Amino acid sequence: MVGIKGAGMTALAEILVKGGATVTGSDTAEVFFTDDVLKKIGIVPFVGFSTEHVAADVDHVIYSTAYSPDKNQELAAASSRGIPLLNYPEAVGMLTRERMGLLVAGTHGKTTISAMLAEALRNADEDPVAIVGSRVRAWDGNALAGDGKYLVLEADEYQDKLRYYQPFSAILTSIDWDHPDFFLDEHVYADAFREFVCRIPHHGALVYCADSASVVKVAADATCRRLSYGFNTDADFHIIGYEAVSLGTVEAGGTRTRFEIVHEGESLGMFSLRIPGKHNAQNAASVVALASFLRIDMEAVRTALAEFSGTARRSEFIGEYKAALVYDDYAHHPEELRATLSAFRELYPDKTITAVFHPHTFTRTAALLSEFAQSFDDADHVLVLDIYGSAREGTGRVTSMDLVREINRFVHDKAEYVPTIPEVVEKLKGSLHGGDLLITFGAGDVWRVAEGVTGKAV
Repeated sequence: MVGIKGAGMTALAEILVKGGATVTGSDTAEVFFTDDVLKKIGIVPFVGFSTEHVAADVDHVIYSTAYSPDKNQELAAASSRGIPLLNYPEAVGMLTRERMGLLVAGTHGKTTISAMLAEALRNADEDPVAIVGSRVRAWDGNALAGDGKYLVLEADEYQDKLRYYQPFSAILTSIDWDHPDFFLDEHVYADAFREFVCRIPHHGALVYCADSASVVKVAADATCRRLSYGFNTDADFHIIGYEAVSLGTVEAGGTRTRFEIVHEGESLGMFSLRIPGKHNAQNAASVVALASFLRIDMEAVRTALAEFSGTARRSEFIGEYKAALVYDDYAHHPEELRATLSAFRELYPDKTITAVFHPHTFTRTAALLSEFAQSFDDADHVLVLDIYGSAREGTGRVTSMDLVREINRFVHDKAEYVPTIPEVVEKLKGSLHGGDLLITFGAGDVWRVAEGVTGKAV
């Protein structure tokens, strides 16, 4: 497995090992949470890439889509020797044809919903296979390698990976244009989801968010059974009576959101979550809707949701500094930023909220610059780091200063440009106090700020 440390790749490795395969792999020297997962299942990856890593007895090579046969020597060597090559979505696509695939797709919420759904199935003794894009706190990893009939998959749309998957049923959360380096406009982006939901068989189901007009429009083209969820009064699984209660930090289990779900005029009862925000109530409702279609015991679902402790980098409590609360979140799209900040403002109406944002990719920042500038309404201060180009991009036509200027057009001096992580950490240590709430946002390594401020190893 080339690029074995990727979250999806490691999850796939765990499932393959459980199935009896002998797995080796290679990756960079950078340390990820997946290093511990791989060690747990007996895999020590090769550091770097070399033709010598492709042993004579290798039957297949699976590779992350971050790599390609024309640019990676291991893949080139395997190809020249006639060893079959599969990229990650192709390999996972094979799994979706072997089990009843329950796929979670959409711009936002995929990780949380996939983990919630897998936990609900596990609590109902369905013993699922699951692949989630981040570490699930209750699993000490991001995969379940069960023997049951269901496969829960976080179905990433980037590079149109959706085309490789065969869903039995699916949850569609949102369609807010993203990945502009691949999808040229919002219409091309929506079409990828439209083609995906149209592959759900007649005997399956599409569970979709009734609160999103773009989702409703795409869902209308599906030929399977359709079940909607959300706060919209027309939703098949309608959320009512939502309330948020803060009794302490999320990590301490002090946060509770409560709500009722009504289906076909009858109440399914009250549900509660340990994780904040109306968006997470929507996420939970999608799981309830799909579980209802699958005839999963609803009490098992209710218990699983109430006990669900979340996933890494999703409103994750990191610690405190001078009594200021410090959280980290993966949000890197305007809608995600808006939803997460709204959830924290709801829980902490009297705190001063400082957001540290690490823009992810130049193309996304440029394409959604205006939307980003208006996504920090619930933050009092915003510190913006240099753009994290990742492996995709080296440079671009936009800078973090452009974003700072756009934010400050709406609220004077609200945002400040601080180029590097060490500079942000130093600045925050000199300004945070007990009435503050700090949240670090981004898909790169902005979590280093939260850990640097709280004194954890970085």
